[in-house]
Amino acid sequence: MKMGRKKLMLNFPTLITTIFSLIIILSFLPQNVNAKPPPNPVQCNGKVCTLKNGYGVWGDRRDCTSPSISYPTTEEELRLAVANANRNKLKVKVVTKFSHTIPKLACPSSKTNQTTLISTERYNSHIEIDTKNMVVTVDAGVSLRDLTNKVEGAALSLVAAPYWEGVTVGGLISTGAHGSSWWGKGGAVHDHVVGISLVVPGKESEGFAKVLWLEGNDPLFKAAKVSLGVLGVISKVKLSLEPAFKRSITYDFTKDDDIEQIYVNHAKKFEFGDITWYPSKYTAVYRYDNRVDINTSGDGINDFLGFQSQSVLVSMATRSTEKTFENSKDEKGKCTMATTFMAYKQTIANGLKNNKLIFTNYPVIGTQANIQASGSCLYSSPLRLDLTCGWDPRIKGLSFYETTAIFPATKFGDFIKDVKKLRDLITPQKLCGIDIYNGFLVRYIKASDAYLGQHEDSVVVDFNYYRGDDPNIPRLNQDVLEEIEQIAFFKYGAKPHWAKNRKLAFLGVPKKFPNWNKFVEVKKQVDPQGMFSSEWSDEVLYGENRENGDGCALEGLCICSEDKHCSPSKGYFCKPGFLYSNARVCRFSQGEILSSNLDLGVIS
Repeated sequence: MKMGRKKLMLNFPTLITTIFSLIIILSFLPQNVNAKPPPNPVQCNGKVCTLKNGYGVWGDRRDCTSPSISYPTTEEELRLAVANANRNKLKVKVVTKFSHTIPKLACPSSKTNQTTLISTERYNSHIEIDTKNMVVTVDAGVSLRDLTNKVEGAALSLVAAPYWEGVTVGGLISTGAHGSSWWGKGGAVHDHVVGISLVVPGKESEGFAKVLWLEGNDPLFKAAKVSLGVLGVISKVKLSLEPAFKRSITYDFTKDDDIEQIYVNHAKKFEFGDITWYPSKYTAVYRYDNRVDINTSGDGINDFLGFQSQSVLVSMATRSTEKTFENSKDEKGKCTMATTFMAYKQTIANGLKNNKLIFTNYPVIGTQANIQASGSCLYSSPLRLDLTCGWDPRIKGLSFYETTAIFPATKFGDFIKDVKKLRDLITPQKLCGIDIYNGFLVRYIKASDAYLGQHEDSVVVDFNYYRGDDPNIPRLNQDVLEEIEQIAFFKYGAKPHWAKNRKLAFLGVPKKFPNWNKFVEVKKQVDPQGMFSSEWSDEVLYGENRENGDGCALEGLCICSEDKHCSPSKGYFCKPGFLYSNARVCRFSQGEILSSNLDLGVIS
């Protein structure tokens, strides 16, 4: 596979510019991986508790508050918290110590003060490993890092986990978190779950709440494996394990000529393989990633660049630079950023480190616990408060959208072809905004029996892009990104990742899940009063569109059908897509802004 592809070559001026840029970047890189910890997602002032997500993109006094919160430490305390809410007819939402979900799944209803929050932050002490049966039973509030370290200490490995370790076990199960694999049970964590303890409302004779143990072919189990937090409170999760192993990783930076032909064989050849595609640079990065014996030499780690501690000043400068390019509509400047960042990722293997120190050569070999997930910016040191996660909402750092589309494996190649056609119709420069972040990240998950999981082998595509400080300000080339988004979700019927995406991705979502009605029936059975639902979680689960106001398309709250849904005063009008004519996108038009302003009497 490797020998048959044309290698990426940089021309000399680009190379000189890149090297100069890298010197600047390297001079600012932190020498200590510790940083100040992220803010607690829940802040209480004695009158009200406000929940914010980890990126600071939602959570204010208007839409995500509750008068009270409880912090159970045992399953019985968790049951009593649910019982108290049921007895007092309160709406309930469960929150974790991280809160990285992009949709407002954990927000209680804003229509009533009769709500309460239950946090699993302190319900995190129990990790019971059964080495004979190779399973682990863990409290819902246990962090992914604590789990993988404990499992590895028992000479076992958790095979599937997301790439980001800033999640709890209950949170990642609820939202369908995944890694990348079509092998074995696949890359989705919920497909490695063999049992779930769920706390649900009960009758008065049952103490107003009860604990259900779910496993096997029980319909409740198939619903609870991906539940969005709307069935009850996950208390404990039992996961299957395998004998400990290491992994060997090599990144191959090459041309993107044949992604649409290669992606299936790539998944079959490499157990944990993925692909990162930088469309504006015509570059694909193939991750060659297979397990090796635990005794294989190597003590490498995956310290992914995007999840490393970053200097506050550098994060702010990066954000300020991109913001300047946005405001001046400077596509060339954005492309320079994309070229520099991609070259730097190639130089440092995107954060892979041999022997836990620096990257020296391929392959990088390390234990499953150290290779699968990363997130060194999560860990605190009181001596280094100048370092943090790049998106920390307390600083004016990175702010971005994240779109994640899950395709049937058979349709993904056609999606890639369409993006390439779109690139040819416009210019590659209009896609540089994606490549500043991480391009298109392509991963694999298998068919699942979870009602809200994938019913067929699937390919997952993530891409991040600039989010403005003010939701009413349009973005540079937002029409191109909106068209790609609509090609994915509406032309090819891709499913949204439950924990990511703008609201439009969930439009009509019930029709995309063959077992959706079964999930809803289970929900009626265990939570007949809708105690664990809110208008926010209903928007995601039921895929309804309630937005049609001025500017609603700018934040993905709607798909534009009128110019007012965009920003005509700033020159953005509702137009069809360049390639996908059914798409409706907000496109900048200098000529039309003059005409619009004349009509409004702005220009005389």
